[in-house]
Amino acid sequence: MPEHDLAPERAADVGEFAPAVGTAAAHDAVSALDGDSPGEAEFWKKGASPSSPPDSAPRDGPLPPLKWRRPLVLFLLTVLSVFVTGAMYATPHLDPFHDLPGLLRALPSGWTFAVPLMSILLFHEFGHFFAARYHRVPASLPFFIPVPLVSPFGTMGAVIGMRGRIRSRDALLDIGASGPLAGLVIALPVLIYGLATSRIDVPSDHSVQEGQSLLYLLLKRIVIGPIPVDRDVMLNPIAFAGWSGLFVTALNLLPVGQLDGGHVAYALLGPRQNRVARVIHWSLLAVFAYNLVRFMEPVIRTRRWDEAGQAFSNSMFWLMWFGLLHLLSRIGGRDHPPTDAGPLSGSRKIVAVVTLVLFVLLFMPTPWAVL
Repeated sequence: MPEHDLAPERAADVGEFAPAVGTAAAHDAVSALDGDSPGEAEFWKKGASPSSPPDSAPRDGPLPPLKWRRPLVLFLLTVLSVFVTGAMYATPHLDPFHDLPGLLRALPSGWTFAVPLMSILLFHEFGHFFAARYHRVPASLPFFIPVPLVSPFGTMGAVIGMRGRIRSRDALLDIGASGPLAGLVIALPVLIYGLATSRIDVPSDHSVQEGQSLLYLLLKRIVIGPIPVDRDVMLNPIAFAGWSGLFVTALNLLPVGQLDGGHVAYALLGPRQNRVARVIHWSLLAVFAYNLVRFMEPVIRTRRWDEAGQAFSNSMFWLMWFGLLHLLSRIGGRDHPPTDAGPLSGSRKIVAVVTLVLFVLLFMPTPWAVL
């Protein structure tokens, strides 16, 4: 659990972090990009649905020029926001709402959280970006989203705008898998170092328990060894940044819709993935029910009704994600945009399977709970 516990009302905001992270097929159908063909320009001008992009994209000519001013401003604001969050972890009694001079003095100490987390997010987003550019799919620079003070991470991640249908399964796999795999290249060593430098202690009352995945449990066992049942690892800011990288990757690898995992699964399975995605989407309600029973059963058994609200809050994450994914499917279409006919190449099938296995290893049934 984080070494400096968050207040319960902040812990509930964890679900705000990842919906925007790594959504490599995000579309902006408001206006045409510079360099669009006349047909594409007319298509986007009409505000067409991103589920039915024009067959002329991606093009063989030059890609449209990158617009960098707004992404740069948002990136700098996000860096500042994440530094503020890191400073609050490094100085647990800091009150940023009433002690601005103290916050400014503590700001440099936030680097132990901000630098590793932003490195993970940058690798993730530019993994998508460079894969898209390699396959000549017009893609914007990442638009980072700062969320100071109210988010336990200081950011909701980033989005990359893309235009046009991703034609081949090979390109779809490369674009979908590149972000999570690139992010893990940074997240895993960050987490390992963070675990090795974190202390083991008895959790305090109302402490925050971070989500446990198979890979996370394995890394704790390897790095720390057996932990007594009455103790836990108190994550320092570096370790918490590494855990956040695993959490973000797990959410984006959920094989539903146009999340990264949805791209990877569609590249591997083709149109069959649309049926699989619906099953997985509805299964999130079962995970919500599991958490509800897990946290409400002791409340009912001991009749501690004053704890019912927190128990319900601990159970809500996957219900909120079910609702968010349902909303996105209503906006962008239930089914994944199709690719051209043709199989996924042999080596990429291995990458797809490995990436989906990583989702299983990273999945956290209870991502966040106040105990």
